[in-house]
Amino acid sequence: MARKRRGTPIHGWLNIDKDAGLSSAQVVGRIKRITNAQKVGHAGTLDPFATGILPIALGEATKTVGYIVDETKEYRFTVRWGEARNTDDIEGEVVRSSDIRPATDEIQKLLPEFIGTIRQQPPAFSAIKIGGERAYKLARAGADLDMPVRDVHIESLSLIRVIDNDHAIFEVSCGKGTYIRALARDMAIKLGTVAHLSTLRRVRVGPFSEADAISLDKLAKLWQCPAKFVDLLPLTTALDDIPALAVTEPEAFRLRHGNDVAVPNQADGVVCAMEGDIPVGIAKIESERLYPVRIFNL
Repeated sequence: MARKRRGTPIHGWLNIDKDAGLSSAQVVGRIKRITNAQKVGHAGTLDPFATGILPIALGEATKTVGYIVDETKEYRFTVRWGEARNTDDIEGEVVRSSDIRPATDEIQKLLPEFIGTIRQQPPAFSAIKIGGERAYKLARAGADLDMPVRDVHIESLSLIRVIDNDHAIFEVSCGKGTYIRALARDMAIKLGTVAHLSTLRRVRVGPFSEADAISLDKLAKLWQCPAKFVDLLPLTTALDDIPALAVTEPEAFRLRHGNDVAVPNQADGVVCAMEGDIPVGIAKIESERLYPVRIFNL
């Protein structure tokens, strides 16, 4: 007999504005304590020193996390020129310095080189696995890592403001797997200097934006009356780009039990099967048959 999961069955998304100093795992832990939800997960790690959008899935919404992880993300970040750190951000130790400071026109001229699909070497202090171990653990132990280079996609990159000779603020829109620390490092190298990130803020992840985000402190206060809580977003928030397909009650029953159903005149593709306002699950249409892929237990 399966053991009953502890906690309250809560299903949906929270758009959390993470404070600096907290890891993504710590945010998940705090939300578990605040909501007493049976299951909580995050969609995309945010470095402890960074702030901003950390989408949190509760209950059956955790089955849709992969769709948010693949979404485009937007960041606002500050580059500190002339000082390289071993983590490529403000939390690391200084390992190199340079007296060279790029001029504004040099920066503007460089930006197009980092737009589109580019090759990027992730920082050694990252969660990427090397030989089964997290790279940051190996780096902390003093290992000299040769991080694998990979392709990432930058949709847009712009210089927002030059604060002073040492600091400049940028905004970037990018795809999955992009390291903003590595982007700052590589821009500096192209400009003949070194750099690290002094601030990093994620301002959007797919449908989640900072305009609608909520802090953990505010969440804790509002959750004192959870029946009136309005900041819990529906499970389908992560599926905005997937078309909905209405199914009947008998069809929903078959899908929930792992069976396919006939869907005449429907084109092949992935859909979200809906029984009225209730999401049944993610399903796939092939040759006018609808096959369950991920069923929601609601």
